[in-house]
Amino acid sequence: MAEATPESTERNLRKSREGVVVSNKMNKTIVIAIVERIRHQKYEKFVTRTKKLYAHDEANEAKVGDRVRVMETRPLSKLKRWRVVEILERAK
Repeated sequence: MAEATPESTERNLRKSREGVVVSNKMNKTIVIAIVERIRHQKYEKFVTRTKKLYAHDEANEAKVGDRVRVMETRPLSKLKRWRVVEILERAK
């Protein structure tokens, strides 16, 4: 049996994303939109793509329009795989 070394018990790096809250209607859940600007392979034009992520917000602090940082976590429900780490900027 292999022994657990300090290196192997360390947590793997988790993905982190920043986005804008587009919905907070659910209890302890927010939906954030992440906008990516990618270059089209054939036409070489910049195209904006939007992804929506469902994130766990334990204290129901985030409001629509806030910029938040989310981090990857274990599956919390059918769609939730992210959790709110911090609120970067409040909505104006």
